[in-house]
Amino acid sequence: MTIDYLALSPEIVVVATLLGVLTLDLFLPRQKKFWVATLAVAGTALAAVPLIVLAVEGGTRSMFDDSFVVDSFALALKGLLLVGAYIVLLMSVSYIESDRYWQGEYYLLILASLLGSMVMASGRDLLVLFIGIELTTGPLYLLAGWRKGDIRSNEASLKYFILGVLSTAMMLFGMSMLFGLTGEVAFTELAAVVGDHAAEPAMIVGVLFLFAGFGFKVSAVPFHFWAPDTYEGAPTPVTAYLSVNSKIAGFIALLVVLYLALPDLAGIWAPAVWALSALSMTFANLSALRQRNIVRLLAYSSIAQAGFMLVPFAAAAVADADLAEGFSATIIYIAIYALMNLGAFAVVIAGARATGSGEIDDWAGLGRYNPRLGVLAAVFFLSLAGIPPLAGWFAKFVMFRSVILTGGTGPIVLAIIAAVNTVVAFYYYARVVKAVWLDPIPEGVEVREQTAPAGSLSLALGLTTALTVIIGIFPAIATVFADASQVLTAVGG
Repeated sequence: MTIDYLALSPEIVVVATLLGVLTLDLFLPRQKKFWVATLAVAGTALAAVPLIVLAVEGGTRSMFDDSFVVDSFALALKGLLLVGAYIVLLMSVSYIESDRYWQGEYYLLILASLLGSMVMASGRDLLVLFIGIELTTGPLYLLAGWRKGDIRSNEASLKYFILGVLSTAMMLFGMSMLFGLTGEVAFTELAAVVGDHAAEPAMIVGVLFLFAGFGFKVSAVPFHFWAPDTYEGAPTPVTAYLSVNSKIAGFIALLVVLYLALPDLAGIWAPAVWALSALSMTFANLSALRQRNIVRLLAYSSIAQAGFMLVPFAAAAVADADLAEGFSATIIYIAIYALMNLGAFAVVIAGARATGSGEIDDWAGLGRYNPRLGVLAAVFFLSLAGIPPLAGWFAKFVMFRSVILTGGTGPIVLAIIAAVNTVVAFYYYARVVKAVWLDPIPEGVEVREQTAPAGSLSLALGLTTALTVIIGIFPAIATVFADASQVLTAVGG
């Protein structure tokens, strides 16, 4: 068996950084712990170098009997995951230091979760995918409860752990049913034989259990119950990671399995994906209307955005159309969502420090005494709403375009539901912007002295703002993810 070390080099760099963080934390005194954070940030950035080398060389590399594949699709998603983790680490530096949390363990767990999600991007069989999923989510159970003295953080961790273990059991049961019926774990081999068992009740049960397990990972309705409490109770950088990197990893697993391994069983899973998309958009948006805490609002926003992400793929599946267009549109939406949602959480961290609160009402008038932060809040929340010329408009455009090209009753009904929910979502996103810029400063609220965010947090805000604005003005940049998904089409189709 030949091992292609260049193909594995991004993961190797992350592992080396992880071990370096662990070692450095053991020997550094408390007052020098900032070097642990510096190493974690630098190592994550360094992992992008071999990705660039692999992208320049081109081609598809595979190992371990094609169970681990490095193609343009895997490289694009790994790049997105690295950018997401890098921004979360930047957001974490001052946050962790200011609250005197244990630092080494924090960065160790973030890097371990990143490693798992990168493995998932290249996984092309059920075993590798499962290992990646567990490595991604396992550290997050601990990170959700990182504020050990906060009862809400303890509740967040416990709820996430219990429901996470349950979803893992369901997913593993579904995988075992697929293997028991077909004797295969590789996606290409599964795709060749699952059609012969499509009518068997055991196959239907296995697919539905697998689907339910993935539904939890992407926090889609009705598998979303853990998300609002976990998002609110976890440290804000961890919540940002949960809403972006963890969600991307879950979508990778869900979409790649359905697209590459189970296309002939679309008659079983397509209605479920359609329902999951419609329910997630509708329930989460209506729930978000009642939220007063900004992190909890973003939790329901994240659930609703999962529904929007699924629209193109669900539309293509229920119409029995070519899945490639829907798959590409969903990947573009995921990439744009990741950037603007990370920016929104960076604003939440800075805004909470400026106002001393995470309640929307306490952000009233923020733009009057901190105009820079007010502008950034408007940029990210309006982008999440899909307002041009910010990046979110292109995500919505790609979504609706894909559904219109698909045609058919099911897709058009889903498009109408998405359109209505887009209007509903605009209301609660705009409510935050209204509070920041139009509402008067509440009486009795102490206006804190305006100070610039910490350097690392300012860099995170700068990167996400630049990407959100640039992609909104030059949306062709985001189509690199569509081009990369076509390579997956060639491999899996």
